[in-house]
Amino acid sequence: MAKVCWPYFDPEYENLSTRINPPRVSVDNSSCSDCTLIKLDSVNKPGILLEVVQILSDLDLIITKAYISSDGGFFMDVFHVTDQQGNKITDSKTIDYIEKALGPKGKTTEELKTWQGKQVGVHSIGDHTVVELIGRDRPGLLSEISAVLANLRFNVYVAEVWTHNRRIACVLYVNDDVTCRAVNDPTRLSAMEEQLKNILRGCEDDEKVGYTSFSMGFTHIDRRLHQMLFADRDYEGCGLTNEVDSPPSFKPKIAIERCEEKGYSVVSVRCKDRAKLMFDIVCTLTDMQYVVFHATISSDAPYASQEYYIRHMDGCTLDTEGEKERVVKCIEAAIQRRVSEGLRLELCAKDRVGLLSEVTRILRENGLSVSRAGVSTVGEQAVNVFFVRDASGNPVDMKTIEALRKEIGHTMMLSVKKVPTSSKAPEASGWAKTSFFFGNLLEKFLA
Repeated sequence: MAKVCWPYFDPEYENLSTRINPPRVSVDNSSCSDCTLIKLDSVNKPGILLEVVQILSDLDLIITKAYISSDGGFFMDVFHVTDQQGNKITDSKTIDYIEKALGPKGKTTEELKTWQGKQVGVHSIGDHTVVELIGRDRPGLLSEISAVLANLRFNVYVAEVWTHNRRIACVLYVNDDVTCRAVNDPTRLSAMEEQLKNILRGCEDDEKVGYTSFSMGFTHIDRRLHQMLFADRDYEGCGLTNEVDSPPSFKPKIAIERCEEKGYSVVSVRCKDRAKLMFDIVCTLTDMQYVVFHATISSDAPYASQEYYIRHMDGCTLDTEGEKERVVKCIEAAIQRRVSEGLRLELCAKDRVGLLSEVTRILRENGLSVSRAGVSTVGEQAVNVFFVRDASGNPVDMKTIEALRKEIGHTMMLSVKKVPTSSKAPEASGWAKTSFFFGNLLEKFLA
């Protein structure tokens, strides 16, 4: 009998084109007087634009202009960037990191394939267990969640919380308060899952109010929050929610047209400029299975204009009104999830188990509702940032802030800042630092 010999496939074949044509990265501080130009030429591959924008966003860089072209086998783009103060990028460590991260030896994070129905997940990364929560938002919910974790002796190391259209999404990095390591005990994790499940349900019997489950995998924290809310279909409430409406200047203007000559759908976005705006839009288009072939980004403070030439992964354009309406709603939701108005509270204290629970309890008892939150731990110090308003969605009375200072002033440092509603400066100055907490954590894991 003849012996069948199967053909040999080199497992490195997929990376062959990258090895032949490695990415070329240039950080240019001489061509432009007021910003740094980052130029990247590389072999095109799915998701590469999101990877690049994600790296720049994690470094808290402000993208003032960008030109993207990836129609064909190559990906060529130019980013005009500044730091948070509007200055050029001159720090040698930052430049070296950009060149390494975007260059041929850059480490890219594999995209997490979301599973249907995964609204609360727990998995381990390094010395931390990652808890994902999503459900219906209500006053005091974050306080209840943090109280459960404190009672079960979980220490919250890093956390990000977003609320949008009456939904809340949280990603929390926790560890054991004694061992300071990830918790792998199934009994303990099961108890946490069950208690969080009951809290998300609240007094509602509707199963859709909040779900609990376990998931495995790893992804960028902001990316994951977008994925969770997108899968939760929070965009369906855009324009219909009873939440406090933003001023007209905040309302994104999104239009979709067809480029007949090249066979693209052209998505035009004009809205108030802020940090990570491009990341949020590209992230959403990617999660919706759209490919960006060309893009132009510009900022004319206080507004930003962005234009994307896209097709679906199957090569189709947006031909029906239903498809266009869904894309418009999803982009609008992606922009609004990160917008925060009201009062910004930053609290700094020595890290300990139950700190987040104590802080959120005090906020709740003073009638404050948290719209966004970020938690970071640097050494022995914990920094908690909250965007708050009163329970009715109105501005916080300064008497409440003074009462807050008296109650926590002996054990924590409290900084209060009103988030501007019509400032020419991007929102970055208020929030970007807390969004980089995850970047610092990731560096520790990869070290």
